[in-house]
Amino acid sequence: MRIIQAFKNGNENWHYLQEKAPLQNPLVLVFGNRYLLEDENIIKNIREEFTYENIVFGSTSGEILDGSFQDNSISVTAIELENTTFVIERENISNFNMQSDLLGEKLLGKLPKEKLKHLFVLSDGLLDGSKLIEGLENNLSNTIAITGGLCGDDARFEKTVTSFNDNPKTGEVVLIGLYGETLEISYASAGGWFPFGPERKITKSNGNIIFEIDNKPALDVYKNHLAHRAIGLPSASLSFPLNVTYENKNQAVVRTILGIDESHNSLILAGDAPENSKVQLLMASVDAIIDGAQFATQLAMKNRKKKAEIAILVSCIGRKLVMNNRVGEETEYVKESLDASTLITGFYSYGQIAPFNGNDYTNLHNQTMTVTLISE
Repeated sequence: MRIIQAFKNGNENWHYLQEKAPLQNPLVLVFGNRYLLEDENIIKNIREEFTYENIVFGSTSGEILDGSFQDNSISVTAIELENTTFVIERENISNFNMQSDLLGEKLLGKLPKEKLKHLFVLSDGLLDGSKLIEGLENNLSNTIAITGGLCGDDARFEKTVTSFNDNPKTGEVVLIGLYGETLEISYASAGGWFPFGPERKITKSNGNIIFEIDNKPALDVYKNHLAHRAIGLPSASLSFPLNVTYENKNQAVVRTILGIDESHNSLILAGDAPENSKVQLLMASVDAIIDGAQFATQLAMKNRKKKAEIAILVSCIGRKLVMNNRVGEETEYVKESLDASTLITGFYSYGQIAPFNGNDYTNLHNQTMTVTLISE
């Protein structure tokens, strides 16, 4: 595996982290600020600098490169795989009547299944990520894992852009299939948040919208728990997500609250929250969040046979906002936990995709650090 990484801020020159050199048919990952990725001149410059066929673009809420946090930049990681092949497919949610599960089924159906080892997905950040995963897993062997993330748009939540080779656009989902006998991929996801207040039941919901908790208006219940901190809603909700435990599963997922609807007294989440699920508020200290990132890295490294050559990190916009000016410490701790030779790329997102630790099935996570380690 040969890897070349570079970054730039706006119209500045490119800064390379390794010696600039040509690669043979690399997988090129471009993460960047949404406004920059919508600038045709910048996209033209990226194509002129990286004259390759397989370029995947994704907008972010912050970029991660070489264990450092960057904002309002473009980061590029070009990966030449020597013993591994990859296939990339894309679809747009507008072609599926906004049904993410149907899009996921279609995408998976386009990929060859023989010797498929792993799936990495980069998705529009505002579609239903839980349904997307459901569609992807419908006809997928449980020996093949899915990791990745939902694109970001800083803390605006206006729109995100993604693409494969085309100029970045809204509604796109890109699926990368990795193939090869020598490929080793490990992954983990962890948060660092801890619950407070009583555990309650979701008694009325629809998809990612909670209308009632314990038969009471969900927004009222949430505000009562937050007390004086509810004055800062809706932005304050990013610091107080929900722990949702599905009725038929023992594991809990963290759900970011994207917004509140005063007219319906409801909470709008970044992922699904089925009726009869248990729900509890979460909070965290900066130190606990950073420890969570380090823990995810250690879990991903556990029992590996080979050193990871590349680490793809997908963290959450909510974590970034809570950590504020200490946000760089999260990626620094991850870098310290990895082998010195492991290169790092990634981004801050609206949702993280990975299996539950120790389980086969994949889920959408919020407020976590998700780590995917790859070597040939």
